[in-house]
Amino acid sequence: MATAFLLLMGVLLPYQGEFWPFNKKKFMKCSHHSECVSDCCLMDLNNRGALCAPKARVARLCLPQTKGSINIICPCQWGLKCISKDPTCSRRCHLI
Repeated sequence: MATAFLLLMGVLLPYQGEFWPFNKKKFMKCSHHSECVSDCCLMDLNNRGALCAPKARVARLCLPQTKGSINIICPCQWGLKCISKDPTCSRRCHLI
């Protein structure tokens, strides 16, 4: 049984296209941030769902990664930190 499973995985793994559940590209529907390549499943209020979105770049609005499944605003790209330099301003991505 284990041998059959390993053989099947050896056949399926090279074909992890866009239908592989944890390899979703930008603007594909998602239900959890771990499903997206960017690790950001963003709430889509227009369509009452969620879609994969790129992480925030320098000086863009951001929120830290949530423990929940869907983000309201995406967290920063790798190497950036989501901070507010002024208490009256919202958080933005800055170089560490």
